Amino acid sequence: MNTLTKGFVALCTAATLASSAFAQANLTAETSSPGNSPHASILHMAQIASGAGIANLQVQEGQTATNSVVNIAEGRTDIASVPLILAFLLEQGRGPFASQGENGAALAANLRALYPYNAGAYGLFALESEGIGSWAELKGKNVWNGPPRGAALVNARQAIYLAAGLKDGEDYTGHQANWGQLPTLLVDGSMDAFVVPMTFPSPRVTTMQAAGNVVMVSTPKDVFESDAYQKIFKAPGNVPIVVKWEDMGYGDGKGIRLISEDGVFRGMGTAFADMVNKDMPFDTAKALVAEYIAQIDALKAKTAYMPNVNVAVLDAEASGFCGVNPLKYHPGAVAAWEEAGYTVPDCAKE
Repeated sequence: MNTLTKGFVALCTAATLASSAFAQANLTAETSSPGNSPHASILHMAQIASGAGIANLQVQEGQTATNSVVNIAEGRTDIASVPLILAFLLEQGRGPFASQGENGAALAANLRALYPYNAGAYGLFALESEGIGSWAELKGKNVWNGPPRGAALVNARQAIYLAAGLKDGEDYTGHQANWGQLPTLLVDGSMDAFVVPMTFPSPRVTTMQAAGNVVMVSTPKDVFESDAYQKIFKAPGNVPIVVKWEDMGYGDGKGIRLISEDGVFRGMGTAFADMVNKDMPFDTAKALVAEYIAQIDALKAKTAYMPNVNVAVLDAEASGFCGVNPLKYHPGAVAAWEEAGYTVPDCAKE
């Protein structure tokens, strides 16, 4: 082999090694159906990670979070949008994870967070034509309250019980279906009312407008401020959401009305995080979060509701971290947040 040929081979080998060193990772991701902050968050990450040359995300939409969290814990999926309560339930082997038993704690120990946000607050909404003006008026009604096994169903039932003392199956008939079926149910007249998380503004509420004017009912102020209701914010994954009507993004006289004694919406919010397995490489997690931080303004501009879901709010109470919640941030994520000048609560670090 002559000197020229040897040099060419060496150059090609170096180029191949360099290409391999800086090749984008291929990652899998899971999220909910379109129309909410978890979906917007994951799709935004897919876009910016690819654009920055960090990773290509293959996103599966319309997934049930109870399945996604196990997939993350077992290493079958790389990143997923998950409500924080599921980390707690998995650790305890309770609720939808009862079959996991003691294995649930081992699985939960594999979960790490990249960044927090929320999926809005639980509220009651219905067509004006249904004549429902309070939570108590759900008695005897058909109420859609979430997917069959998800955390949303648990929280919706809890929100109704705390607001009006009504139990699913006894005082009203709860109906469940996958998230992907919700847009049709919102307009087909089969349900009397809906109790699901709402962002501000909510695509679910505006979708319902295709069938007529819509009324939203806030949790009454005295109920929301009661000791019993405030206790739910000590439970993992629940955060308080308080939004003035003028900040909700609807406007007066446009076919959507809020029922509240003081023009303020109050409700139980659902804390979320985009989660990964603890074995995600430090550099990958750090790069993903660093790019996320750099693109926060772009994320908030994606939809009308993203500025109202506590993007980049790391405060433990507002984000639902710490306390009995076992979820911690990935060390790479911690490094990215702190290098950007944010304070990560000590209780949310490994």
